[in-house]
Amino acid sequence: MNNEFETVPKHIAIIMDGNGRWAKKRFLPRVAGHRKGVQAIKKITIRANELNIKLITMYAFSTENWGRPKDEVDFLMKLPKEFFNDFLPELIEHNIRIEVIGDTDALPEQTKGILNSAIEDTKHCTGMILNFALNYGARQEITSAVKSIITEIQKDKIDLSDVSEELINKHLMTSRYNELSDPDLIIRTSGEERLSNFLLWQAAYSEFYFTDVLWPDFNEDELDKAINAYNGRQRRFGKV
Repeated sequence: MNNEFETVPKHIAIIMDGNGRWAKKRFLPRVAGHRKGVQAIKKITIRANELNIKLITMYAFSTENWGRPKDEVDFLMKLPKEFFNDFLPELIEHNIRIEVIGDTDALPEQTKGILNSAIEDTKHCTGMILNFALNYGARQEITSAVKSIITEIQKDKIDLSDVSEELINKHLMTSRYNELSDPDLIIRTSGEERLSNFLLWQAAYSEFYFTDVLWPDFNEDELDKAINAYNGRQRRFGKV
């Protein structure tokens, strides 16, 4: 355990916001902000690993993001190739495993191929998990879980009385993370203060940290500030 902090969150989820505004402030195209944002992901991943964080979930592309201009969406779909081509050896060196949640079937074939390769190439890694939420939406995730449970009831695999929070948890995309599935800390950059359809069920008792820093400028020191703030909170989980 890193001794810089009294407590380090086991699971941090990040809503990476502000790439477009970062670019606009510099009179650059929005895609320049996304490219710079990728550099921030690398910095934060390495720092989180140093701090012995077990799981970091990055909100990379929401189900609503398809509504952005086509050029921007096309660029975003090519970013994983750039990211992994450059960063995969370092991830493996640091024993970091890549995983993805979201409806990846709807992604372009090339993007899917790159992601599947990264998952395959790091599946032997036993350290921190770097989890990307790609084409992810929490309402869609919950809807899918409900449909799945109804199907099991209809097939007499389970009874209505078996439906519980625990059962719903098991049908969510994060179920594979067991006790890590709910983020201890959710960080959102760029001054916006909303969840934007991200981990709605899992965030029930998460701590929130909002910062005006735009995502491309979010660095190791900013992550440390967020964890410092987390250490100042008392997590009661609805109790006294």
